[in-house]
Amino acid sequence: MTDKKKNGQINAFWGNIFTRIQSKKHITNVEVLELCPLFQHLTNRELKKVSSLIYERRYQVGEYLFEKDQPGTAMFIIKSGLVNIVVPGRDGEETVLAALNQEEILGELALLDDTPRSASAKAVEKTETLAFFREDLTELQATYPTIASKIFKDLSIMIGRRLKAANEQLYSRGE
Repeated sequence: MTDKKKNGQINAFWGNIFTRIQSKKHITNVEVLELCPLFQHLTNRELKKVSSLIYERRYQVGEYLFEKDQPGTAMFIIKSGLVNIVVPGRDGEETVLAALNQEEILGELALLDDTPRSASAKAVEKTETLAFFREDLTELQATYPTIASKIFKDLSIMIGRRLKAANEQLYSRGE
């Protein structure tokens, strides 16, 4: 059983939020973007434009996508592999908050500002990601405001859902 399944309160924050394409061996970047809630309202032409701004990144086992307290610069979509969301403990050991698989997203708050990361993201196996940087979204806002507006709206909806889930978990603990 994965850490994500063992610790039910994490699912609302980190659970898979898009439909997986299981039957394909290779999925294009545009197809990955189509599955991501942040891009769900974009037309095919708009998806292709955003795809031209996406960076492919590969990580080895044990390599960090980002570390706690670093300023956020990009969000990531896991194209393949496995990433643990971890926080360092007082004893130096890392606590796993969630295990994220193919087609899941992380670090999306970095699209809004450069506040420090609240946790680290560490590759558990060889991992390929798509990175979307805040400065590229800012440029998109200046050159293609309709596309950026759609992304910001869907980002707001996703963050709102996660906030509601967090509130429900906090209130259910007090009962």
